[in-house]
Amino acid sequence: MTYRVTKTDDEWRSELTADQYAVLREAGTERAWTGELLDESRAGLYTCAACGAELFQSGTKFDSHCGWPSFYESVRPEAVELIEDRSHGMVRTEVRCANCGSHLGHVFPDGFGTPTGDRYCMNSLSLSFTPAPEADAS
Repeated sequence: MTYRVTKTDDEWRSELTADQYAVLREAGTERAWTGELLDESRAGLYTCAACGAELFQSGTKFDSHCGWPSFYESVRPEAVELIEDRSHGMVRTEVRCANCGSHLGHVFPDGFGTPTGDRYCMNSLSLSFTPAPEADAS
């Protein structure tokens, strides 16, 4: 796949924290229950922490009790790239940002009770969150 955002390894290293680099560019995983976006419940938009591409709407986030932020669908099907992952002795589906190729997490077909049946299990380190503007109280 050809990505719209392409940078050298040195450029990515200079723009991301060491932990973000390990997850986004080396397909690492943050420890369960440690991500700062796990308990985020405000309305808003989740974007790629590497390139800012729109990835998930807050309305699709749900508590899957897995230790990572979970969503049942991406903002648009073309916003993410799905890749078969046979690492660690199992078959999974890796989720990458379609804009820059950064690793976001994995998607599993076990989102029972969600409209799609999917659970996009994402690393907080791979996401940025922008709260929706508050409604005018006047």
